[in-house]
Formats: sequence, C-alpha cells, structure tokens
Amino acid sequence: MKNNKMLTIIIILLVAVILIGVILFVLLTQFNKPTGAVEPSIDEIVEATVEVPEITTNLADNRVVRLSLKIQTTSKEAGAELTKRVFQVQNIAIQELSEMEKKDLEGKQGKQIFQKSLKTRLNELMQEGEVQEVYFTSFITQ
Repeated sequence: MKNNKMLTIIIILLVAVILIGVILFVLLTQFNKPTGAVEPSIDEIVEATVEVPEITTNLADNRVVRLSLKIQTTSKEAGAELTKRVFQVQNIAIQELSEMEKKDLEGKQGKQIFQKSLKTRLNELMQEGEVQEVYFTSFITQ
C-alpha cells in the first residue's frame, strides 16, 4: 500500500514537471518570435515605386493644377503592373481633380484627402499587390 502511494506521488510529480516544461517551452517560443513584418530597405522601396509623369489639368473652379507623383507599391511585381497602368493612374487623378476646387487642395489636409482617394481608387485596379503610399514630387495650383 505504501508502494502504491509512493508510485502515485512520483507519477503526479513527473506529470507536473513535464506539464510545466511544456508550458515554459510554448511561452518562450511565442515571446521570442520577431514582432511584425520586417521593414523593406530603401532599395526595395525604390524598386516597387512608380513615377507618374507630370499631370496638368483643370479643377472644378477653372483653376489649374500641375503635379507629379511617385507611387509606392507592396512589391516589385506590383510596381511592374502599375507601370503598365500609368495611363489609368493619370485618368483617375484627372477625374478626382476635376471634382475638386483649389481650396480643397490647400494645406496638408487637402493634399492628404486627395492622396487617400487616389490610393483607394488605384487599389481597386491592382491585381498584383497594392498601392501603399502616394507621394507628391511636385504640386502647383494656379
């Protein structure tokens, strides 16, 4: 009877030690994972960026806007696709601008609204990846 109690205690202790070991292993492997995605290098960003030729168009209030864009995509393949779609990018930009007035584009907030709407419309077209960011390289309103 004493041997059965001793055997039961040893089994319980052994199971408890194994269980604690498994829990520690799982916790250590979960907390040592790298957090989030690794940021791309500037060279990778440049490879995935497309330059849009200068666009000159009228605004809704008969003012004129002239701008140049660089569009950052998620990958080199997405950049290649967007390069083929530059004419569509220009068309979408002209359509968006034709509904805006000069006052809509003034200040940081106005430009950010235009960038966001352009990004949304372009992502609807994209099949290989998506547009991450739209940058102005020049922007003049008259």
